[in-house]
Amino acid sequence: KYDILLLDADDTLLDFKRSEREALKKTLESFGLPTDENVISTYSRINDGYWKALERCEVTKEELKTRRFADLCTHFGFEKDPVAMARTYEGNLATMTFLLEGADALCRELSEKYRVYIVTNGIKDVQMGRLYGSGINGYFIKAFVSEEMGFEKPRVEYFEAVARNITDFDKSKTVIIGDSLSSDMKGGINFGIDTCWYNPSGKPIPDGMELTYVVTSFEEIREIFLK
Repeated sequence: KYDILLLDADDTLLDFKRSEREALKKTLESFGLPTDENVISTYSRINDGYWKALERCEVTKEELKTRRFADLCTHFGFEKDPVAMARTYEGNLATMTFLLEGADALCRELSEKYRVYIVTNGIKDVQMGRLYGSGINGYFIKAFVSEEMGFEKPRVEYFEAVARNITDFDKSKTVIIGDSLSSDMKGGINFGIDTCWYNPSGKPIPDGMELTYVVTSFEEIREIFLK
């Protein structure tokens, strides 16, 4: 049925939570700041809030980059330059590549049957550094990073830009696989392509959200797309 697979990166293939934690710890250490769990979890909460706001077009990418660190400094009373912290963090994050267990094999198997593309929100240099560092770059044709595309998932404009860059793109033969309801699934639905929600924690499906597939493991992805 399908020819094109659009795969999300973070928390679908790449372990973003681990990358974020390691990059933040390294950044905090370089600025002489504490790296305890309270600081890390607070940053993660602030950062997630800004990315959700970016999806809703409430902040710009440049605002996100620095305001998350400005908010962190304000919260804990750190007297540091958030611009410098943001720059250091981006450099660190670009080198933090951790694949979810089994992701390499899954990408290889899918690439043997489909045209595979990565669709990811994020900063281009950071995302490309992590994707290429992961070793899975040989399994996808191209990675479409939101910063480069000019729009974030779930914006229809993002998916339209992706479609323009894929030869012989056909919505009826395309499916997006990802972990995020707000960006991957909502974006796929709005654009009119099939969706596969990667939901390893077994969260309930929101009322009124029509998803084509729901899976809780890579093996279930194989059952659908490789059998």
